Amino acid sequence: MIKRALPVTREADFSAWYQSVITEADLAEESGVRGCMVIRPWGYGIWERIQRLLDDRIKATGHENCYFPLFIPLSYFEKEAEHVEGFAKEMAVVTHHRLKADGLGKLIPDPEAKLEEPLVVRPTSEMVIGAAFARWVQSWRDLPVLINQWANVVRWEMRTRMFLRTSEFLWQEGHTAHASADEAREETLKMLEVYREFSETCLALPVVAGEKPENERFPGAVATYSIEAMMQDGKALQAGTSHFLGTNFAHAQDIKFQNAEGVFELANTTSWGVSTRMIGGVIMVHGDDDGLRVPPRIAPWQIVIVPMLRDQPEDAAIVDYCKALQAELAQQSALGEPVRALLDLKFGKTATKRWSWVKKGAPIVIEVGGRDVSGGNVSVIRRDRLYREDGKLDSNVLARGDFVAAAAATLEEIQASLHSEARARLDANIARATDFAAIEAHFADGAKNPGWLEVQWSRPTGSALDAVVARLKALKLTIRNAPMEQPSIDAACIFTGDPAVERVLIGRAY
Repeated sequence: MIKRALPVTREADFSAWYQSVITEADLAEESGVRGCMVIRPWGYGIWERIQRLLDDRIKATGHENCYFPLFIPLSYFEKEAEHVEGFAKEMAVVTHHRLKADGLGKLIPDPEAKLEEPLVVRPTSEMVIGAAFARWVQSWRDLPVLINQWANVVRWEMRTRMFLRTSEFLWQEGHTAHASADEAREETLKMLEVYREFSETCLALPVVAGEKPENERFPGAVATYSIEAMMQDGKALQAGTSHFLGTNFAHAQDIKFQNAEGVFELANTTSWGVSTRMIGGVIMVHGDDDGLRVPPRIAPWQIVIVPMLRDQPEDAAIVDYCKALQAELAQQSALGEPVRALLDLKFGKTATKRWSWVKKGAPIVIEVGGRDVSGGNVSVIRRDRLYREDGKLDSNVLARGDFVAAAAATLEEIQASLHSEARARLDANIARATDFAAIEAHFADGAKNPGWLEVQWSRPTGSALDAVVARLKALKLTIRNAPMEQPSIDAACIFTGDPAVERVLIGRAY
């Protein structure tokens, strides 16, 4: 029987397993403020890799980075009624600018320091950026405006879970303004594709890109698109969104421009973003019962070298051997970048350090002892396939030169294998249903990892859509999206009986 590194398995309790991975892999910890977390170096290192790779893609599409204030005047939100209603329950509000002692050893807001206007702690930046666009855009020559911001936001969550739903989280938010609706829609779909490609290529996270139903749109948007990933428990995770806002925000914030004929028009705007929620997706898609498995593209360290030191004179030779190995690996290039190799010289038992890196999910862990040095070898563990068929740790002794020469190909193979494994799981767990009874049976209580269902529907609106949402909510289900790649329609709407117009995915979600 294989002895696992984590105290709980995915099969026994997926939720507890998820939290255990975060703890054992040193990704994050509680901060003392409900719903907020401390992201530890390994977790933040993964976020930095996500930032760097995605930022390159965003800039390649012509966007520039900037920064806007954390505090936004409440009056900015009140200009767009639907938007403020959508975020009202999640807003954190600053009302005073000073504290004072109450004489009892406590600090309280100073009544004389009340702000003339409350400030909202940024839940999203459409309103403050829209105000800037109104100043920046005067003529058609000023368009398009293409900007992006890396920032933190605050949405006061009642039910929190690390990385997936926190009161404060890190993200990027892109905002653009265009002369026409067609150009803005093209931008919206372009960035959706950037997210899809990034998720598949860098996170090894297969996703379904598509349009969200009307009830799931971003507050104030004309259309919202998403990428949806399937976790190992069959639930969906909305991993990124892109919104076509039309002229709604431009109307509220007076973003006008004079066209080539001298006529004033409202600009069409977009917004799009992904967050540290992606790290939660990586955990739940790639993790196993020994901890995290990090795709090499986003691993802070792709290869970790663990010398087997015994506080003996030969330790110096082992360390020198490892340093030379690290330097050789750094000269190699994998997945378009120099290989990132770490020599772990921290004090501690070799086995303890090895399992620490296994739990963190380093793609390759190398152990080097005296025998390896004398034989010119290394002992190699691949995180994507940790055990042999007999249940023993799959540690392979390879000639040092052979390993170095093959290191890049091995990392690329690990990246591909993680994606292939996740893709096979996604494809195998999407079924079709032709009536509502089939939906009820598929998601019946006790069904383990039911995955998603694909159904045909008529895209109802208003009260008809409300009725659909209510029926699904009773089963704890939501419509995830209508995939961009649509098979032909050959049946009536599963909910209304009207002619179907598209297929949508239904499932339980985080």
